[in-house]
Amino acid sequence: MTTETDPDAPHEGAWPDIRDPRLMVAVPHARRPAMTALWALAARLTRLLIEAREPLIAQIKLAWWRDMAALIASDPDALPKGEPLLAELHATWGGQVGLETLVDAAEAVLLAEDDGQRRDAAAAFGAQLFRLSGGGGGDCWGLLWGASVQEGEHEALQLIADAHAIPTAPRTVYAGNRALLMLDRWARAIATHDGERHWRSEGLLLFRIGLLGR
Repeated sequence: MTTETDPDAPHEGAWPDIRDPRLMVAVPHARRPAMTALWALAARLTRLLIEAREPLIAQIKLAWWRDMAALIASDPDALPKGEPLLAELHATWGGQVGLETLVDAAEAVLLAEDDGQRRDAAAAFGAQLFRLSGGGGGDCWGLLWGASVQEGEHEALQLIADAHAIPTAPRTVYAGNRALLMLDRWARAIATHDGERHWRSEGLLLFRIGLLGR
């Protein structure tokens, strides 16, 4: 269960999250624990980026998560005890490779120095997260997400504009994963309004895609 102080809780109002109940119903039941743990990891990395004040310290923390991702893949029973997120990842991702790519993408966002690097790094984070979630795409979502971790207003607005400018991907990109399709279209709707939230129309969009697939 998540609370307001839970570092892995969805950040309502910042970016679309697959753990939203309206999206989770589109995830096959057997995959829900793994998706919940994966997106909790994404939230933990996001929080690390938002709270980063010294890049070197943030890199040290990311290196720790990279080591944990390696253990999850190669020796999950060697993971430290007492960390709830690691326990979830052990149960749902033990023996699987790939989580380190998400950590690498988060580090690229941390180290980006100009608009182009920020754009590429944020899009790559979204693409890796969508790939790990079982589909393709994710660049538009990643750009919107990237805007939420920027300290500067100019940088955030530029990423939202970049998200708005990306052509809409065909549904086949998402490999039949309706939750990812919903995430992409939801992110595009937010970017279309320059990051402003229109909760009623967003809810109707999710209902329509969830029901009709388009």
